[in-house]
Amino acid sequence: MPPGVYGMQDVWEREGRQQVNMEFLLPTGIYLNFPVACSETISTIKKMVWMNARNEPLFSALSDPDAYVFTCINMTAEREELEDEQRRMSDVRLFLPILRLVAREGDRVEKLITTQISLLIGKGHHEFESQKNHEVNEFRTKMRTFCEERAQVRQMLPWDKWMEYNFPCDLEPCSVVAQSRKLCSGKKIFVNVKFEGSETFVLQQDPHDLPMVLKQNALRKKSTVFRSAKQEKPEDYSLQINGRWEFIYGKYPLCQFKYIFTCLHGGITPHLTMVHHSVIIKYQEEQGGLSNQVSRSRAQSKPPPLPLKRQNTSSLWSIHEPFYIYLLQGSRVNADEGMKLVVQAGLFHGSELLCKVVISNEVSVCSEPVWDQKLVFDISVSDLPRMSRLCFALYGVIEKTKKRPTKKKNKRADCPLAWVNTMVFDYKDQLKTGEFSMSTWPSVPDDKGDLLNPMGTVEKNPNIDSTAGLLIRFPNIRPHPLYYPPIEKLNDLGMNGEKTTKEEHMKLREIVDNKNYTEFFEDEKELLWKLREEVRQRYPESLPKLLLITKWNKHEDVAQTLKNPCLNWIFMRDLYSDLFILRLAHQMRFFLNSDDELFQYLLQLVQVLKYESYLDCDLTCFLLERALANKKIGHFLFWHLRSEMHVPSVSLRFGLILEAYCRGSIFHIKSLIKQNEALNKMKALNDFVKSGSQKATRIQTTEDMKVCIKQDTYMEALSDVVSPLNPSIVLCELCADKCKFMDSKMKPLWLMYKNKYDNVGIIFKNGDDLRQDMLTLQMIQLMDVLWKTEGLDLRMLPYGCLSTGNKTGLIEVVKNSDTIANIQRNNSNSAATAAFNKDALLNWLKSKNPGDKLDQAIEEFTLSCAGYCVATYVLGIGDRHSDNIMISETGQLFHIDFGHFLGNFKSKFGINRERVPFILTYDFVHVIQEGRTNNSEKFERFRECCEQAYRILCRNGTLFVNLFALMKAAGLPELSSSKDIQYLKDSLALGKSEEEALKNFKVKFNEALRESWKTKVNWMMHTFAKDNR
Repeated sequence: MPPGVYGMQDVWEREGRQQVNMEFLLPTGIYLNFPVACSETISTIKKMVWMNARNEPLFSALSDPDAYVFTCINMTAEREELEDEQRRMSDVRLFLPILRLVAREGDRVEKLITTQISLLIGKGHHEFESQKNHEVNEFRTKMRTFCEERAQVRQMLPWDKWMEYNFPCDLEPCSVVAQSRKLCSGKKIFVNVKFEGSETFVLQQDPHDLPMVLKQNALRKKSTVFRSAKQEKPEDYSLQINGRWEFIYGKYPLCQFKYIFTCLHGGITPHLTMVHHSVIIKYQEEQGGLSNQVSRSRAQSKPPPLPLKRQNTSSLWSIHEPFYIYLLQGSRVNADEGMKLVVQAGLFHGSELLCKVVISNEVSVCSEPVWDQKLVFDISVSDLPRMSRLCFALYGVIEKTKKRPTKKKNKRADCPLAWVNTMVFDYKDQLKTGEFSMSTWPSVPDDKGDLLNPMGTVEKNPNIDSTAGLLIRFPNIRPHPLYYPPIEKLNDLGMNGEKTTKEEHMKLREIVDNKNYTEFFEDEKELLWKLREEVRQRYPESLPKLLLITKWNKHEDVAQTLKNPCLNWIFMRDLYSDLFILRLAHQMRFFLNSDDELFQYLLQLVQVLKYESYLDCDLTCFLLERALANKKIGHFLFWHLRSEMHVPSVSLRFGLILEAYCRGSIFHIKSLIKQNEALNKMKALNDFVKSGSQKATRIQTTEDMKVCIKQDTYMEALSDVVSPLNPSIVLCELCADKCKFMDSKMKPLWLMYKNKYDNVGIIFKNGDDLRQDMLTLQMIQLMDVLWKTEGLDLRMLPYGCLSTGNKTGLIEVVKNSDTIANIQRNNSNSAATAAFNKDALLNWLKSKNPGDKLDQAIEEFTLSCAGYCVATYVLGIGDRHSDNIMISETGQLFHIDFGHFLGNFKSKFGINRERVPFILTYDFVHVIQEGRTNNSEKFERFRECCEQAYRILCRNGTLFVNLFALMKAAGLPELSSSKDIQYLKDSLALGKSEEEALKNFKVKFNEALRESWKTKVNWMMHTFAKDNR
């Protein structure tokens, strides 16, 4: 074909009622050609084909339309069966306008579900099957059975237990409720309760009553008003929050539910509906019906298991020969001809080097270099740890000649080209044998660190054609397979303890109490090892320290360490492989039974999956099991995985986990597909806006955008969709006239929805990486939980933020709020004076909170300002100006846009623009002091809140460091190495006493207050620059 653009991308992007001339090939050999609207569904098109075919020969030879399915070539140049006939042509996105009608084969239900899963996760099932990989096939089979069994168990639950899965309670920490009990003692709240198809009642309740009491009162009120003789049981009802898929039930006080808690603080009347259990049972049966249909079709096609073959095997620990491999040759190597090619190979256990690195011979540069060399490692086969990984680096060597001749040898420089890792044992514990072709990953050109990348993926690069390859061979050390000994046999190598002294026990206590336990002196290592039994029995929380000092290249030490059942669990999960991962792995024990705490750390646990060496691991099973027992966790697990499907190193693993989750949540697929279609339409709309804003005025582009939204295909896709940000909220009716786009470079969409009881706004971003914002908001939410757990409610507002794909995502719109810049600008005559108008914020709050409400608004401002001062200081949030600090009408201050953190502050012409630890300006102080300059009592209370909040975070400092360390795998630009986390260690004063930490914070607090005039100048320059764009 000559150069040019082929396919129909432009046609599908224009959409609307535009017609496309389609060609149809029928099973009878008849060819049809007629125009079809892009917005038509496959089902409608099939009816049109039948109408046109009536006038053609051989029409009588055709069976019923349901006996056939359309096939096409899609945009990825793959053949696709269009089983889902409710899809529109514009969503199918054909490569060419040709559809072929073929007879259906196989199980229609199974094929439809498989097609939907493929479309949803962005990876076809044929891509998994084309791997021809036994590990992939066994994992898919095992996980499908695992997930479908849990789905069946879930459907057998009684309705009230099933609700715990489908509608988990959204609760505040208990300590906040206890604190509010003291403050609100004796106060009553009004609750609006509605019966379906009946009247609405307003009931007066104690906020600390249980939901059962409210239901009893509602039924009593209904019986009195309607004089009903029928006695209804409160146990047969559940309370639904109006306009949401969220319920209030269980043995929690009303004020512990976040919805009621928020209403209490905002002075809003809660609106609830009494839902009879028969309605919930009907919904449960609808979900179960589809799952049962799939289960029946699967049971009919399930082949019997193959019998297992017995093999002769040997224990690995009986082989005392050195470990070696053969480096055979390379392929597709691209390097300068003046270089010599070298391969470096190292054996690692996590990030720990097990023996000396081995370097190959130098060979001349060519596309397919040949080494054919035996590489022998200084470690015996018996001492190879189970999770040993073999790491390779391909690099070029350049001779650096000096200008002046000297007697010294010329210096040589290494030019890294590529790296690749592979496990020494396969997923069945067997030592690998035979040839392995490995497609490598490109090295970072300016990387001055080690050439080897032991913490990188063990997956091969799927882009085989564009990357260098290495061919190696594992030898057959014995004529039969060699396996790593099972855990049960580790105790065979047990050794008895040694005599200890009182001083040694005291020293052990010091080591155990030291929270900065990442580095040990040699004498401390020896003592820990000597007293390992005491650590196991008396200090189980310090078990990870044993893993840190274990000599993994000595199998006797490994056996001793793994005698503890807890360490066996960590060992089998391979989470010990990295120091920081190990820490969180051990901390996981405290939230295994709490869905709320699991949800809090879900983002990190998904990143931990990237460190796993095999597909089938305990962490995958753990996450799937919990996701299938709690729909909220399942929802966010899906999006955390789906958002990284474009990353080649994890697309296989994440795709398989997504497929397994969908198999266990068949009913959830429909909702997720709808969300995915809405996001695709948002992206198309954003591209349209970006293109239009370059050619037309903002007003014209906004009008064009509204016209585009009002098309049937857009309104259908963007309406009645579950919010990816919060699965309990349904985005009902899109208000096209209230939608707009924002001024920033990527033209984010501002979409407004009208629900029956409320209005909801979301921001869609395309072109900005939201993962850093998501991580920052997660940390702020965690801080809020930790503070509330200790009885300190600082009225934080960690709004929703979710990355949904490659540089795409959603942000929650916080209603009834405005930026400080807008408030100051609207209360000033010019940009130059706006930033220095200290009365602007207080006057704005007065206008929004007349009379007695003002005191509560100032209280909200004071508490939230304290919380965000501490949070932004600890996290090192940069680029703070008056356009990314906002205030709600109720007084809550909150920060937005977290493009810079961990001390990465903005600078201009080499000068740091941000010179204060956190934002505390005099107009903030003016609000805190209620407009009175001598109101020092209020300000001192604000200072005490800051200090108390900071002390709580310092006590949990290690947790924050661990969570950030786990996120290194995410590849965020400002969080890529351990050095990036040093700011966090310093701000949380790790290793220092609480007194020292607080003393340092007081210095920072005074500095922020003293230097606040610099912040004002920075804000003035920002406002001036924005007004003159």
